[in-house]
Amino acid sequence: MKVILKQDVNKIGTAGEMVETSDGYARNFLFPRNLAEEATPERIKEWKDKEASKKKKEERLQKEARELQKRLSGKTVRVRASMGEKGKLFGSITTAAVAENLVSQYSASIDKRDIRMPETVKQTGSYPFTVKLYTGIEAEMNLLVESE
Repeated sequence: MKVILKQDVNKIGTAGEMVETSDGYARNFLFPRNLAEEATPERIKEWKDKEASKKKKEERLQKEARELQKRLSGKTVRVRASMGEKGKLFGSITTAAVAENLVSQYSASIDKRDIRMPETVKQTGSYPFTVKLYTGIEAEMNLLVESE
């Protein structure tokens, strides 16, 4: 029997998937617990429409990420910070500060969790970093730390 899962079911599938199960398992376990619904022709059509719209959305998001990647790759983000004696910064440059400067300099809204910096930045200078834009799409950028 074909069923459309409403929730994740261990060893069967994830929510939104259409899977084939035995009739008894579907009737005695999945349906009473409201974990799945029977895949009638109407529900199959709805499921196919949802899948098509998901695919279009994924393609649109990928396209936008590739355009942003072209716009950001190789660019330099300038961050000004107050500096103490011997050329060391007070504190360090965080990914949140880099994200703020990305918005102000390139109008690119990037979450601070998507910025990967290989090392902690505690001195002035130039540092390479990576911005994750989408699954499998990243932009390599440079961070230029200057004193105020």
